[in-house]
Amino acid sequence: MPTIQWYPGHMAKAKREAQEKIKLVDLVIELADARIPESSRNPIIQEIIGQKPSLLILNKADLADPTVTRDWEAYYQRQGQQVVSLDAQHLRSTKAINRVIQEQMQDFFAKRKAKGIKPRAIRLMILGIPNVGKSTLINRFVGKNQAQTGNKPGVTKAQRWLKIGKEFELLDTPGILWPKFEDPMTGHHLALTGAIKDQLLPMQELALVLIEQLRQHYPGLLENHYQLEVPEDLSSSDYLIQFTQAMNLGEDFNQAGEGLIQDFRSGKLGALSLEFPQDEVD
Repeated sequence: MPTIQWYPGHMAKAKREAQEKIKLVDLVIELADARIPESSRNPIIQEIIGQKPSLLILNKADLADPTVTRDWEAYYQRQGQQVVSLDAQHLRSTKAINRVIQEQMQDFFAKRKAKGIKPRAIRLMILGIPNVGKSTLINRFVGKNQAQTGNKPGVTKAQRWLKIGKEFELLDTPGILWPKFEDPMTGHHLALTGAIKDQLLPMQELALVLIEQLRQHYPGLLENHYQLEVPEDLSSSDYLIQFTQAMNLGEDFNQAGEGLIQDFRSGKLGALSLEFPQDEVD
């Protein structure tokens, strides 16, 4: 499968603006996809955050394997990273997130108070790759549709400050991808979860990556879900052929692959993860 690259001009601009505005905020909320925590954490964002306090939110946790997500939480906590997993799409309240932020900023504002500086709202910046749920989370924070949302990457194109009651002021920013993926699998995982526009992707070849990943980590899942009878040693290509035939799609492997990927993205195949913390340790 060819290397996946996608870096629109507005993302380069978003990076520059985020670097300029970082000094204005107290804490950065970094949003990642719970199904692919490492691939969805842009190293450029780590550079932007620097030494600022940060909260890592593993979003779309409803679509990820809950056991694996708990392992990721423990993994990041061992690294000293504050982390929360959630499903922003169906989140009813941000009280739990607010409490974590308040706790992180407690010492900062205690020092300001000791110096006689009047209290003010906590200034937040939210950063993440495209289509990871930033706008949805912002709308949950604000309590109304202040941010554009869409099931495609690159919806938010500009920065703006949003007031969240008297407690917070939040700077929304566009999603930022990076110009080169060092590990090809990073690009594949981002493509499978919808962080890269589908028009740029060979869906048939991407489906082969998904088949291989699911057969490795969730053996029997595809066979049970689609009621397929295939040998265990069947190659991913032959598996896709049989899957296409079972879907009555003749030889339209691209359409079959797209359907399989959409079933994964929507959660129809179940709550599944593509990345595991033990792989980072090994």
